[in-house]
Amino acid sequence: MATRRHSSAGDSEAGFLAGYDARRFERPSVTVDVSLLAVRRGKLVTWLVQRNAHPHRGRWSLPGGFVQLREPLHAAAARVLAEKSGLRDVFLEQLFSFGAPGRDPRTRVISIAYYALIDVQRLEALTTPPREGLCVAELRIPWEEETGGPIEAEAHGKALDLAFDHAEQLGVAVKRLRGKLAYAPIGFQLLPEQFTLRELQLVHEAVLGRSLNKDSFRRKMLASGQLEATGEHQVAVEHRPAELYRFSRRSAV
Repeated sequence: MATRRHSSAGDSEAGFLAGYDARRFERPSVTVDVSLLAVRRGKLVTWLVQRNAHPHRGRWSLPGGFVQLREPLHAAAARVLAEKSGLRDVFLEQLFSFGAPGRDPRTRVISIAYYALIDVQRLEALTTPPREGLCVAELRIPWEEETGGPIEAEAHGKALDLAFDHAEQLGVAVKRLRGKLAYAPIGFQLLPEQFTLRELQLVHEAVLGRSLNKDSFRRKMLASGQLEATGEHQVAVEHRPAELYRFSRRSAV
């Protein structure tokens, strides 16, 4: 016959937690970094901040910061992005964890990377008028398809010296975008609310890093069920005004 075990206060979870000493284990610091991406003139671009303090003073970094003790990770990423850029209500998704022991010379720091997508008008507003220590940088991707790897950021024709492992983080963000573009409506987050089919194609080409056939791209997108015509056309253009569309389901993925 089974006997019922009566647990004492010391055997309870509350008792265990009351006597638990977290100081027995070393604890790393945790940060969040956000790759803020847009498409400008057919190229993927990002927004960078120049560090004005050690470590890596003078280098360019993604907007990032430390996670507060009782703060959810997604809330930390949204908070850091808002504090550094003023941006709110943007598409934001967790990307990857970066935890190489020497990635930050201060101490053991694990970074939870995110990426955010906005249309270029909102991105360029962050540096209008120009401000020292902030820049919109074009991404130079040395690999094809979803090969992956670090990428360069360039501004005014010059490669920027990126801090920490942010070249790798940007590379993972681009790889994620390329992978999701085929099955998720990611491209719409890089456009204004209304856009032409040509503008949508330019976004896809910028993300993929290659040209697409115009006719087949349009047939695919119009048959996808993701688009709806607004009934409006471009205004104040020198060519024949193109029809404007919008995403029929504005949420991202």
